[in-house]
Amino acid sequence: MTKAHGFATVFIIMGTIIVLFVVVPILGIGIATPIRSLIETARDTEVISSIRLTFISGLCATIFAVIFGTPLAYTLARYSFPMREIVESIIDLPVVIPHSAAGIALLTVLGRNSAIGHTFSVLGIHFTGTSIGIATAMAFVSIPFYVNAAKEGFASVDRRLEKTAYTLGASRSRTFFSLTLPLAKNHLVSGAIMMWARGISEFGAIVILAYHPMVAPVLVYERFESFGLAYSRPVAWLIILISLVAFTTLRFITRRRRD
Repeated sequence: MTKAHGFATVFIIMGTIIVLFVVVPILGIGIATPIRSLIETARDTEVISSIRLTFISGLCATIFAVIFGTPLAYTLARYSFPMREIVESIIDLPVVIPHSAAGIALLTVLGRNSAIGHTFSVLGIHFTGTSIGIATAMAFVSIPFYVNAAKEGFASVDRRLEKTAYTLGASRSRTFFSLTLPLAKNHLVSGAIMMWARGISEFGAIVILAYHPMVAPVLVYERFESFGLAYSRPVAWLIILISLVAFTTLRFITRRRRD
């Protein structure tokens, strides 16, 4: 065996260990879940409503990030300004802090007794115990995934192309929407998918800010606490299957467009 083959073999073995580390627990829950229980769970209106709420809330959080996070990502990629590193650290902070602490922070600021929460409640917008609060918690913990991916995408676009567009008379806005944004699109789409995937898996911040209505992770936890492993396992397996299909489909669509 040549050194090249030996090197590749070692890497394949190490990579396989990581794949098995992820796959074995997922296969384990699938094997331990009877088909009949899975079918009954798939017909449970509470479970279906919870999954639907989870996916829609994650989508709303992602749309919010795309609208407001894209300009920030472009600014971070293109301009140097005082305290830029601090801004980047702030954006990354939700990834580092425990998400239960994130929930406490959100509840402190957006709760009914807070100044901001009271102001929104006067306008008819409530965060505690509502789908708005769920989407807010999802956005808070997952927005770094989109902003960082978008920033990387904008940074990968050659500035000389933008300068050429300027010299040809194109405005900054036209250059951004006609040139920069299309060239960075793949990064933005990948970032949006990762943000959505991270958002729908959130538990800690949501359970503190908005326990009800229950999203899928909260429902699994409640059924486990109330009825035990056997009752919660079919719900968890169904959510895993749906998430796997949705995430794989999005990845496949993204790859086809990229190719």
